[in-house]
Amino acid sequence: QVQLVESGGGVVQAGGSLRLSCTASVRTFTVYDMAWFRRAPGKEREFVAAISRTGGSTPFGDSVRGRVSISRDYYNTMELQIDRLNAEDTATYYCAADDRADATPSRAAAEYYYWGQGTQVTVSS
Repeated sequence: QVQLVESGGGVVQAGGSLRLSCTASVRTFTVYDMAWFRRAPGKEREFVAAISRTGGSTPFGDSVRGRVSISRDYYNTMELQIDRLNAEDTATYYCAADDRADATPSRAAAEYYYWGQGTQVTVSS
């Protein structure tokens, strides 16, 4: 049973930064590619960033590239930092895990089997 729990969401002023965390309850964290997705009200789920099981591959979504960094530790935690937040970053952010041995972590939500409940991020002007 894989459980993912996101934390760190909240209300942030435009132009500020936010760090989100995802804690995984798994036996071996390093067998999972990990990713962040987000869904804004009335919009489709959007890929934000991913990190491979070794941390060596980190694809980013087009709307956040240059403003976001992703990291993970060996044990159970992945983090996402978003800088220069704007209103379009307002969304529920979800952590996801994929235990298939792909060459690079996927950008497609359908490739991730395990999901957290999400954490809300609201950017205020």
